[in-house]
Amino acid sequence: MSLAKLIEKRTHQMPGKLSVSELLFQVPKDYSRVEDGNLRLFARSVERFDQPVDVTKNEVKQLPWLNDCEAIRKNLVADYPVEKQKWSLLGVSFGGFCCVCYLSKFPEGLREVFTSGGLPPLTEPDAVYEKLFGRLNPMILNASQFETGKVKERNAAYYKKYPEDVQRVKDIIRYLESEKITLPSGGTFSVLRFRQLGFHFGMHGCIDVVHDMVFRFISDLDQFGFFTRSTLAEFGTMLPFDTLPLYALIHELCYLRGPASRWSADRVMRKFPEFMNARPNGSEPVLFTGEMIFREMFDDYDELSHLKETADALAEMDDWPDLYDEKQLARNEVPIYSSTYIDDMYVHFDLALETASKIKNCRHFITNVMYHNALGSKSEDLVKQLFALRDDVID
Repeated sequence: MSLAKLIEKRTHQMPGKLSVSELLFQVPKDYSRVEDGNLRLFARSVERFDQPVDVTKNEVKQLPWLNDCEAIRKNLVADYPVEKQKWSLLGVSFGGFCCVCYLSKFPEGLREVFTSGGLPPLTEPDAVYEKLFGRLNPMILNASQFETGKVKERNAAYYKKYPEDVQRVKDIIRYLESEKITLPSGGTFSVLRFRQLGFHFGMHGCIDVVHDMVFRFISDLDQFGFFTRSTLAEFGTMLPFDTLPLYALIHELCYLRGPASRWSADRVMRKFPEFMNARPNGSEPVLFTGEMIFREMFDDYDELSHLKETADALAEMDDWPDLYDEKQLARNEVPIYSSTYIDDMYVHFDLALETASKIKNCRHFITNVMYHNALGSKSEDLVKQLFALRDDVID
């Protein structure tokens, strides 16, 4: 029996011969204590309107908890023949993490799984950040030498393409250090918040987006001696944490397998002086950060500032449940088709490769000509590759 209740469904025809249904479900707050009340969840299903409904073509998005997904699946397929009650999942980035979690907990509900840049590291957050900042190479006797991390590599790519921005970035930081700036949307424009523009470096075309923002800042300083409201407003929209506060709260938590994170990104970055030294008078370029959550963000971002106590409590919380059942993944019978990117700045290639080796029936497309957002920016090329994994043979 499904614990999800469909309370509203509205279907609209969309371009591309699609029927898009907007669904509202009622699900328990706590599946072990269903008497404690309910939550309301939004989902969306997409079907071709000129063909019979096939549950394997449904795509449900924005479902935060595994139990919700499974309860909703059971609700949607209650009237389907048994052989059509399983569904296919497609997960990108954290969505892929959710798919692998689903695969290890409720494989009986799945027909097949596709992931794009979404094979989760089966490790803890310190190891993830060490890989992204730069990891100590055990083959090198001199312990001061580190392998170059993906975030530093992408900084190098940025400054190679836009060498003029080396000095521009320093000039912007010098100005930020001399002024206290509040953004039009609220929150503080700090040096760290500026350096977080590196969040975009791992996506197709986004090095250029960061350069455009740097150019606007410098243009404002050159012409007016301050940052204009329109420039500050544009900058305020470039990072998602005011509108997606849960992103900041749970980012490190999605890597936990027991012990607390204790602000892992802050602790690990201190091992890398080149990321700690953001001085505008230094001889080296100032490095941008990547997809990392720092405690200071809960002072800088207006929406996050109201959640600092919660964030601190989560960072110190121990005994997190293991999201992935590695024994189940090792005997997995559900086909999984995964694309992994050698130059991924968010899900490190080495860790994704290690995870793929632990999942039975995982077929793998590996490339160095796509980045993390390939499903959106190179959709046709990537989907062909994923479907070829499913539909073709290599012998």
